[in-house]
Amino acid sequence: MPVYEYKGKKGIIYYIVYSYNGRRKTEHIGKDKKLAEAVLHKRLTEIAENRFLDIRKERKIKFEDFADEYLQLHSELKRSYNTDKKIISLLKNFLGGKYLYEITSLDVERFKSVRAKQAVKRAKAKKTISPATVNRALAVLKSIFNKAILWGKIERNPCKGVEMFKENNQRLRFLEKEEIDKLLSNCCEHLRPIVIVALHTGMRKGEILKLKWRDIDIKRNIIHLLDTKNGEKREVPMNRLVQKTIIGVLKHPDSQYIFCDKDGKPYGDIKKSFFTAINNSGIVDFHFHDLRHTFASQLVMSGIDLNTVRELLGHKSLEMTLRYSHLSPDHKKRAVDVLEQNLHKLGSQTAGNLQEIVSLENNRFFTLSELIDNKEVGI
Repeated sequence: MPVYEYKGKKGIIYYIVYSYNGRRKTEHIGKDKKLAEAVLHKRLTEIAENRFLDIRKERKIKFEDFADEYLQLHSELKRSYNTDKKIISLLKNFLGGKYLYEITSLDVERFKSVRAKQAVKRAKAKKTISPATVNRALAVLKSIFNKAILWGKIERNPCKGVEMFKENNQRLRFLEKEEIDKLLSNCCEHLRPIVIVALHTGMRKGEILKLKWRDIDIKRNIIHLLDTKNGEKREVPMNRLVQKTIIGVLKHPDSQYIFCDKDGKPYGDIKKSFFTAINNSGIVDFHFHDLRHTFASQLVMSGIDLNTVRELLGHKSLEMTLRYSHLSPDHKKRAVDVLEQNLHKLGSQTAGNLQEIVSLENNRFFTLSELIDNKEVGI
């Protein structure tokens, strides 16, 4: 069997794959291809001469020890490091004390079930853990075992065959214009400019709180985002309100951050002040990220094409933007009201009754849209 290579962030890593007693075995070697070839040759020779000792099968590596190694070598430089750290802490509480080779698919299913039944307190009300939250933990666990296989610690992944929960990712809560006015009027001094920037740029909370003065190009009316969710740089255009809002923020003499506390440190979180503003505004079931939904939805309802909205949001594919193409009930009502007005303007001589129009359309004289748009059409 050949030597395989894995291209990671730190370069190409070589590993070998061979069979022993009908079972596939994988060993992580390192960055030296010749060494990998030599080790593979040695293993095949040992197997042929019946000198191969399958000691890796019984290697006693505790889950919590390898999880810490995974966190250090794999997650440390990732944007998801803090999230991975919290998830791994949960996994260690559940699977701690077991050796890697002892963990079975049944253990993973039990973790999945227990985690799904746990409750968290949010806004003084108990809610079950969402399917998406459980799935993120399962994804990290699966990744841990994949790395353990790649690094030659174990031979199988107990997460294989364990199904993820179905997720409902279609949350599309957004604010109507009247609600926006209420929210802004109830924002405290430090929160108001942050909310304005979110509403008028569609930027994520983390992107806004990390903004530095050097990221702002006042002459070109552009915000330069260097640290985004997908890792790609993005330019966000500023309208006059955003420009005026940012200029109006009092600059801290010892801080490079735009939105910072009295010590010059960027706000760690604004959950409390945002929840207070939402509560005082009488707005229910609304999170900060929904300001991004509001930005996109208001653009779509104003007639902006989806591809432009996609570019403004920084989405790689149009598919991700389609979820923002919905319309609010009020906007739908306004749309049919416009149709009613247009039909009424046609008059009895040009519009007739609906049955007459449909009859004409069926006979291919004119389409319904042509009748509405072209006032010169006569019947």
